[in-house]
Amino acid sequence: MADSEKKWYFDMSTGEVSQGKKDSWGSRMGPYDSAEEASHALEIAKARNKAADAQDAADEDWGK
Repeated sequence: MADSEKKWYFDMSTGEVSQGKKDSWGSRMGPYDSAEEASHALEIAKARNKAADAQDAADEDWGK
């Protein structure tokens, strides 16, 4: 089994978690190391976006 088939993915269109690349890339989030982690894909993405936005804001203030 390829490494990508051992990973877990979240399908945004159905809300289902699956192991391996079974869904199209357009609605698939991942890879994640566990089904539990994949089930929280939306929360993880939200937290990462918030951190990136904070970093962007900090970069905009650099040197002021």
